[in-house]
Amino acid sequence: MEAVLYVLHGSRVKLACEQAISFIETCMEEIPVAIQEYCFLELADPTIEEAYARCVERGAATIIVIPVLLLTAVHAKEDIPNELARVSKQFPNVEMRYSRPIGVHGNMVEILMERLSETGKLIDKDSMVLLIGRGSSDPDVKRDLTTIAGFLKERAGIGRVDTCYLTAAKPGLEEALEIVKQSKYKKIYVVPYLLFTGILMNTIQKTIRKSLADQDKEFILCQYLGYHPLINSVLRQRVIEAGGGQDLVSRHA
Repeated sequence: MEAVLYVLHGSRVKLACEQAISFIETCMEEIPVAIQEYCFLELADPTIEEAYARCVERGAATIIVIPVLLLTAVHAKEDIPNELARVSKQFPNVEMRYSRPIGVHGNMVEILMERLSETGKLIDKDSMVLLIGRGSSDPDVKRDLTTIAGFLKERAGIGRVDTCYLTAAKPGLEEALEIVKQSKYKKIYVVPYLLFTGILMNTIQKTIRKSLADQDKEFILCQYLGYHPLINSVLRQRVIEAGGGQDLVSRHA
């Protein structure tokens, strides 16, 4: 029997964890696999080890692990796989299949389009977008977000889409704001490429307010991505991919 284990990042902010759990419970309802569990990589419970063991206790012979992470980085490539390698040794008779994270996907561009649209502001020739990623020392993060920025530029017909990061990658948010201040664009849509609210969103708001002093430009802070239904669809695809194709879902339907 197959199981699906969703690995969420985790946060010190209780609301962020509650939002993540609520979203994953919705995903579970739409993926017809009998055994499904969630866990957190860090900062919250249950842990990967606890949830993995729970899958086995419920009768799983195969566990499909889905990293619920926006971009391909160290968490997805090292931290989660390393912990899974350690935990899976306790259950040598259980097969473990590891999925790729959300990554570059057309649905993510559609969510960005929605975040721009819900501001009620007109995107015109004086408009540009600044995408803010969490950041990582892993170059694949910059690769992925730059690719998404290119897709958004084409999809929305925007003259310019820049990227920046809150930590561990360049340019940082303050540097990026200084760069866009020097641009010809008068209207800057700032979109946090984040799944959940919390400390980072507060940092963005404070930094933008500080940057607004003596400026003739309009900075429009959009809503963060959130746990959007279109992400649900991506996770379902990841389950199917890791399970070897449509058969995994269809045989449980």
